[in-house]
Amino acid sequence: MKQVLIIASGEMRESTVHRVLKTPFDEVIAVDGGADHCRLWGFKPDVIVGDLDSLSPANLAFFTESGVLIERHPAQKDETDLELAIRCAIRRNAEFLVLVGVLGGRMDMTIANTLLLAAPSFSHPRMEIWDGESTARILRPPVNVIAGQPGDTLSLIPIGGDASGLGTEGLVYPLKDETLRLGDSRGISNLFSETRAAIKINAGSLLAVHTPGRP
Repeated sequence: MKQVLIIASGEMRESTVHRVLKTPFDEVIAVDGGADHCRLWGFKPDVIVGDLDSLSPANLAFFTESGVLIERHPAQKDETDLELAIRCAIRRNAEFLVLVGVLGGRMDMTIANTLLLAAPSFSHPRMEIWDGESTARILRPPVNVIAGQPGDTLSLIPIGGDASGLGTEGLVYPLKDETLRLGDSRGISNLFSETRAAIKINAGSLLAVHTPGRP
């Protein structure tokens, strides 16, 4: 399975960096100023994607001289740089994408970046957002299994509409053929009771955020 790391220019917790550094990735794609993070960590991205309005000129020159592929886009465009980076990864046959540096800063960008997980055109490959020790992913019908430890936190948030026919196993507060409606907060801060949680969905989708322990 080809694993690709996408590094954007948003907030980067130290714990996120540690998590990334201990995970093997087949390729790294930097999103504009995310290449500054790469230079700081000693990463050489395979591709830099964006309109290059936030990447420092010194690092742009450094990576250009290092032979990094630069996929430059105009400032006036219909997609964000992150969306373009995801499309680039798909063209390069990514099967699993990890997105970091996509939260914090501007509220509108944080919301838009998170919602990219739910885009119908991105139902494949599998995508996750890592922020610190937390992992966000989209759950779709019929059944999803998430590994964890008893006491871990799992929040289930309906996205794009109501999620119905929900049933869970391995959680302290179970759902049994129930509906979580868009805007409901009922699914926040459930807890693992076992080392795996199974979430059955008949219709709709959920944004799942898994945090080891209690946040």
